[in-house]
Amino acid sequence: MTVISGCTLPSALDSGFVKEWFSTTPSKQTTIFLDYDGTLTPIVSRPEEAILDVSTREVLARLSAQCPVTIVTGRDISVVREFVRLDQIGYAGCHGLDIRGPVGSGLRHEVAREWLPLLKAAESSLKRQLDGIEGVIVERKRYSLSAHYRLVDPRDTIHVEKAVSAVLMRYPKLRREDGKMLYELRPDINWHKGSAVAWMLEATSNSASGAIYIGDDETDENAFKLLSRTGIGILVGREHKQTDARYRVEDPRQVIQLLEGILSYLTESRSPV
Repeated sequence: MTVISGCTLPSALDSGFVKEWFSTTPSKQTTIFLDYDGTLTPIVSRPEEAILDVSTREVLARLSAQCPVTIVTGRDISVVREFVRLDQIGYAGCHGLDIRGPVGSGLRHEVAREWLPLLKAAESSLKRQLDGIEGVIVERKRYSLSAHYRLVDPRDTIHVEKAVSAVLMRYPKLRREDGKMLYELRPDINWHKGSAVAWMLEATSNSASGAIYIGDDETDENAFKLLSRTGIGILVGREHKQTDARYRVEDPRQVIQLLEGILSYLTESRSPV
């Protein structure tokens, strides 16, 4: 496995990736996993403003009729399902700590239910620590809590980090993960987005060799690593970073173009001759 910089990855749109993928992977084996924020929607200042575009929802609906689709996100499942409003796809929320298959599938996996009381206490502590810092947003999810500092004066971001560190000192069974303009606290257990993808593939009897994962954040790297030898990781964004992804696209708009290309191949391969 070679870990390379995201800026040197070939474009999944310009490199003939879709044609090459379906020349080596039977269409019936394709499984698609997607991050939400920064992948299906642009990054926004406030989490509640990341609304899914109607045309994107339509593409996901048509794609899910051709192959399994799962959204793997740091958000709560209840929140992202409200945004997406598609029952026929799977959801892995809180970075994979809470997994549910499509409605009617019976698939459900919760990794950290016993951590809920501790997270509730940590949430109260974090809010107290951040009191008085203008612009900071505390977001409680089922199995994690985040301090968003995108709207905080740059001179005050150090105080946000100190507050998060103070909570970690008090609750050492949590760990900190850094995202895009946020600090997230979650249970310190060996489970991540890559674990969720592996669980979903096994639970649905799908092979990693047919899996495509598309994401933009550091938290997606575990999934890229999982698929680095068999499936395909596609990084969203232009920033220079080390990654286990093998292709890239620039933004959510290009993600949809890629999904439309995949959908076209899947539809054609299953059309009666």
